[in-house]
Amino acid sequence: MPDVEILMAGAYPEWDMVDLEATYRVHRLWEAADRQALISKVGSNIRAIATRGELGASADLMKQLPKLEIVSCYGVGTDAIDLSYARAKGIRVTNTPDVLTEDVADIAIGLLLSTARQIPQADVFVRTGQWGNVPMPLVTRVSGKKVGIVGMGRIGKAIAKRTAAFGCDISYFARNRDQDVAYGYEANLVALANWADFLIVIVPGGAATMKIINAEVLEALGPEGMLINVSRGTTVDEEALIAALQNRTIQAAGLDVFLNEPKIDARFLTLPNVVLQPHHGSGTIETRKAMGKLVRDNLAAHFADRALPTPVV
Repeated sequence: MPDVEILMAGAYPEWDMVDLEATYRVHRLWEAADRQALISKVGSNIRAIATRGELGASADLMKQLPKLEIVSCYGVGTDAIDLSYARAKGIRVTNTPDVLTEDVADIAIGLLLSTARQIPQADVFVRTGQWGNVPMPLVTRVSGKKVGIVGMGRIGKAIAKRTAAFGCDISYFARNRDQDVAYGYEANLVALANWADFLIVIVPGGAATMKIINAEVLEALGPEGMLINVSRGTTVDEEALIAALQNRTIQAAGLDVFLNEPKIDARFLTLPNVVLQPHHGSGTIETRKAMGKLVRDNLAAHFADRALPTPVV
């Protein structure tokens, strides 16, 4: 097995790297001074790609790896992997679902509370000595409010369970109604935004959801409404969102994901009504260890000719 060569698109935590490098011949693409030169040198021997959700694996990369058998993704999102090409070439693709569901749902609630209750601003208020000299501005209650969830997959259900515990009224938008879900269903996203106090986005990335949160949706959400995005940066029209935050078309936003991350639009840094997170929804020790193990388990299963634990393709 140490003779099996894999290409890693980006770094994993050290506990995963130790195991992978003890099992395979690992080529670290992200460390290469000339990535194309590395691919040209080792590409003919590569049988697997280990990647991350935001890094993916393009058709152009896979075309240069004639012996490629599997792409194992550290993350649930596979929108950056060319699945059509993989299917056409018989290349298996795996991801790491379920193990990050609870943590991403937790961060959605954390962002909701932080945005509505202005927790980061309150921290600054105390640290800068304003407490006792001027009153802290009043904030927005979360409990009992109307929550619109855009997407009702595993994580959407986990978010709904948490907001239900706050006594919130919940309705959701999805391509199809889930017959196993008792919450209200709204087939029109603009109508959902118009109804909701808080709109939480947790749909997959990709062409089907590109800029699904657009200016019309934000206008419907309204000047008292708040947007929480824990999905992908591509699902929100960032120009429209920045304009809505600047013009107070919406009250505030809590964001864990962005276009062009980590080099996000600098205008976000100047806005007082947005809470920013570094795409860290799954960033707990427990979940990252589980994700890495699932990546390794998928690779091990493939090379042992066993059923893949979490196949996508």
